[in-house]
Amino acid sequence: MHMEKMFTAADFDTEVLGSDKPVLVDFFATWCGPCKMMAPAVEKLAEEYEGRAVIGKLDVEESMDIAGRYGVMNVPTLILFKDGRAVERKVGLQSASDLRKLLDSVL
Repeated sequence: MHMEKMFTAADFDTEVLGSDKPVLVDFFATWCGPCKMMAPAVEKLAEEYEGRAVIGKLDVEESMDIAGRYGVMNVPTLILFKDGRAVERKVGLQSASDLRKLLDSVL
């Protein structure tokens, strides 16, 4: 069961910037090996943090304008949003424990 959301350019401002909870966005691409390797960790965290934080993915190929807005040059890039702004960013493959620390820092 997939708990993580799929964000698009159409719903990004509402779902991410307008969220009353912290939002972790995994900027990924379907052809990206490290993105695929990290996907299970992102899914697991989405379950763990359900109700406390929103965790989702954004395909940079489909939403280049959003990726550009946040200067995403490499995938995977994870950006943590709180109260409508980007507060933390991690580039490259991250472990579940690294992502947990990141989320816990804003909860």
